[in-house]
Amino acid sequence: MSVNLSARQFQLRDLIQQIAQTLEESGLPPRCLMLEITESVVMDDAPATIITLRELQNLGVRLAIDDFGTGYSSLSYLKRFPVNTLKIDRSFVDGLGSDVEDSSIVNAIVTLSNSLGMGVTAEGIETGEQLQQLQGMLCDHGQGFFFARPLPAAEISALL
Repeated sequence: MSVNLSARQFQLRDLIQQIAQTLEESGLPPRCLMLEITESVVMDDAPATIITLRELQNLGVRLAIDDFGTGYSSLSYLKRFPVNTLKIDRSFVDGLGSDVEDSSIVNAIVTLSNSLGMGVTAEGIETGEQLQQLQGMLCDHGQGFFFARPLPAAEISALL
């Protein structure tokens, strides 16, 4: 299960306790929870962010930097952040096959992720051509309308 954390949520003093309590109450194994934090939130106060990310990681949850490539991240911080996955912003995926620069950026992010031992997820996949290109780049995961449109909770079981 993936959950996006807003900047406001990420700054809550009791965030770690809230997540630990929610995991306990729900019975969800921590490894099954991926918390997604946008690149801009991660870079806001990098030293404090590293501490929070390590505490979250100590709970056993997985961490992703969402919308990667759209902010002002520093590669020196990226290697210090304890994250599991980079999520490539849909604005780059949209240009696959038609924009050489977008294709180069996506390929670079996939290569970077793989080199650092991180997973990588492409957001906004809408065509089979985009999926084929991403698979050729060794992108781990993808999401987008190509796979399914948003569904009410009651219909998800049938899809799965």
